[in-house]
Amino acid sequence: MKKYHSTILIVDDDANDLVLIERAFRDIGVTGPIHTIIGGQEAIAYMLGHGKYSDRSVYAYPTFITTDLKMPGKDGFAVLEHLKINPEWAVIPTVVLTSSRDLDDIKKAYMLGASSYHVKPNTPDGLHQLLKVLHDYWMSCEVPEVDSAGRQLHTNSKGKLGERFAQT
Repeated sequence: MKKYHSTILIVDDDANDLVLIERAFRDIGVTGPIHTIIGGQEAIAYMLGHGKYSDRSVYAYPTFITTDLKMPGKDGFAVLEHLKINPEWAVIPTVVLTSSRDLDDIKKAYMLGASSYHVKPNTPDGLHQLLKVLHDYWMSCEVPEVDSAGRQLHTNSKGKLGERFAQT
């Protein structure tokens, strides 16, 4: 498995769930930065680097996001929608981690670009197992390089298979 700097962003409206998810990531060996954010509005501010999140040396751009769906104000769907309207951010693995088993929620989450959808396990051990599988998988994937603001770095596609796709 390749190793690279990763910053995990956990979005939930339940402070207990934020603690449990962060602890589970630490228990499976994640040593990089983990930021816990309460609610979709704060998550969007974090991604945009607004307000207190403007210092990217402290609040590095996320390379992995977990989000709950059912939150007051801007919910997990708003977070997914925000990512979807910013195509450069489509490379960020965004995992829905929610208690909702509603088929419409599942469909809508994938339509808005969720990388995967999981119902929160009922036990700490179940949460550890799920997060280990997800983390190990995403840390083994190749992704485009980005700058500190999350913008993909320009590459020279001339003469390569991907040259037919315009870069933004």
